[in-house]
Amino acid sequence: MTADFKYTEALRRVSDEYVARNTRSMEIAERAAVVLPGGTTRTTTFFAPFPPVLVRGQGSEIVDADGNRRVDYLNNYTSLILGHAHPEVVERAMSVARRGTAFSSPTEQEVLLAEVLVERVASVDQVRFTNSGTEATMAAMRLARAFTGRPVVARFEGGYHGTHDYTATPGAGIPDPIGGLVVTLPFNDIAGCEQRLAEVAGSLAAVIIEPVLGAGGVIAADHGFLADLREATSRMGALLIFDEIITLRLHTGGAQAISGVRPDLTTFGKIIGGGFPIGAFGGRREVMALLHPTEGTISWGGTFNGNPVSATAGIETLEALTAPVIDELNRSGEELTERLDKALQASGLPARATGAGSLFNVHATGEEVTDNRAVQRADPELTELLHLGLMNRGYFLAPRGMGCLSTAMTSKQLDGLVDAVEDLVNTV
Repeated sequence: MTADFKYTEALRRVSDEYVARNTRSMEIAERAAVVLPGGTTRTTTFFAPFPPVLVRGQGSEIVDADGNRRVDYLNNYTSLILGHAHPEVVERAMSVARRGTAFSSPTEQEVLLAEVLVERVASVDQVRFTNSGTEATMAAMRLARAFTGRPVVARFEGGYHGTHDYTATPGAGIPDPIGGLVVTLPFNDIAGCEQRLAEVAGSLAAVIIEPVLGAGGVIAADHGFLADLREATSRMGALLIFDEIITLRLHTGGAQAISGVRPDLTTFGKIIGGGFPIGAFGGRREVMALLHPTEGTISWGGTFNGNPVSATAGIETLEALTAPVIDELNRSGEELTERLDKALQASGLPARATGAGSLFNVHATGEEVTDNRAVQRADPELTELLHLGLMNRGYFLAPRGMGCLSTAMTSKQLDGLVDAVEDLVNTV
């Protein structure tokens, strides 16, 4: 393969095949474009020429409007760790829903889910619920600013903490002054972090980090790096926030239990709702005390916060995720990532796979991926080709190549993804 090889013709072929296989979805996408900007209500789920319109999910498989069946390696962006429509989760959630879906007063279900989280995650004394991960990180940042009396929050290159202003800056519609209150740090580079943090030490309220970058490429933070970050934030009088919205699936106590690093605040989402909308944040009792309804300084509400249906589905899901179940899922994920990486490297294409436990990501780059800078240098044309090519072969991943396992997956389906990758790269 020559260095100037282009993927345009191969991409055209797989794109044409995709359109031919998804004519009904294309018709619905055209209708959607009239009433939804770009035909979608979630920018993250859109990809060209159009995403499939899904009509059913059961276990590890999804079915679209054209009748195409695919193994779902995305699982609504990692939230369906037990797969689609898990019988016990659905039954328990529906039994609660029949008695009422939301109330303007507490239910025991929110207490039970909070108890599960506090029991599992050692750094968390108390929690508050939200309806999304975006709300959870927004609340955690505000709480850190209130507790420290400081305005600046630091984040990391490639980190994703939702779509509110403090995580999306700079961006359209976000006032320039917001950007002045956010510092961006290099991932897995403690010397670079120390240098940048020293410039804002007196104003630093918190550092927020994903222990494993999700949208940034499924790249794990070095445990030593996290430990150094813990020491640096403590020394500066700032809080350390772990965004475990994706990584709680890696251990009953979250990724923080694996690294042995204890943050001040943690944000949750995805699997704690069992497939229903949810978010949460929690941490040290003295920090969370600022949310006390009569003695605190922050009023934080949400019409559907901790609703009994989401809470019940979350409880059922977390109860099913025992340590042995998580260990087995992680083992399968690590094995799959290794096999994918070997297949991609053997192909001669500039492509690699990274992973952490049951999370993985296929990258259209031949270089070692240890931070998001390498991810940003990936070939966008090859990225699209790999994504659509796998869609045509019956495997659903994120457009950027991210995937995850569910407990519903079989060894045959894991083998199938590797076989599909090998078949695809041989046709490029």
